Amino acid sequence: MNPNLERLIQLQRLDTAVQEAERRLAEEPARLKALDERLESARRAVAAAKERLTENQAARRATEKDVAMHQARLSKFREQAMAVKTNQEYHAVQHEIAFAQKEVQALEDHILERMLESDELTALVKQSEVTLAGEQKAVDNERKALALEQSESKAALTRLAAERADLVGRLGREHLSTFELVARRRNGIAVAEAKDGVCTICHVRLRPQVFNTIRQNEEIVQCDSCQRILYFVPAPSANAAQPASPQSAS
Repeated sequence: MNPNLERLIQLQRLDTAVQEAERRLAEEPARLKALDERLESARRAVAAAKERLTENQAARRATEKDVAMHQARLSKFREQAMAVKTNQEYHAVQHEIAFAQKEVQALEDHILERMLESDELTALVKQSEVTLAGEQKAVDNERKALALEQSESKAALTRLAAERADLVGRLGREHLSTFELVARRRNGIAVAEAKDGVCTICHVRLRPQVFNTIRQNEEIVQCDSCQRILYFVPAPSANAAQPASPQSAS
């Protein structure tokens, strides 16, 4: 293979790795924000469950006060029933007692409903707290993994920069200029594989003579359509290894 073509393939591989490391670093704030939002959502679920339980308990206490009030009325009416002197007065008091008893029964039924709801809400609070604890642990682990990934990405950028500088120093100025010009115009991808007579990135068919030249890997040949520098990967064999293929991009 042409030494400069081989260096250009390697340069593309390095630049693609740099792009990937930079992408991961650029995504760090958004990924951290997503973790914070995930944890906050679990916290809100706990707070909402506790708020519903508190409202239930407050409503139950208010209903119990109403029951006490109606029971006091019942006691008063029963005392009055003992003191009445006429049937008319007796029937009037009995009517009040019946009404008060009905009110007490309705309120006690409502208290029972609140108690059953309270049991469900208490279970919901506990489940929400368990979920929050699990999310806290998972988010903490993901933050640690993210921090490690970011550290590795920064280290990779330092290493790749040194490798690139060494490689660029061994490339001719003309070839480097061509590479950088195409890379600027083609989303950072200046080198592409030619396969089955087409450029594997822009998918335009190459002229047979051009493809035959590319197959030799002895000249710097650019795609007539996208201007990327093309190379050919021979079929694998026991005696020859394939050159590394840089990441594709459209």
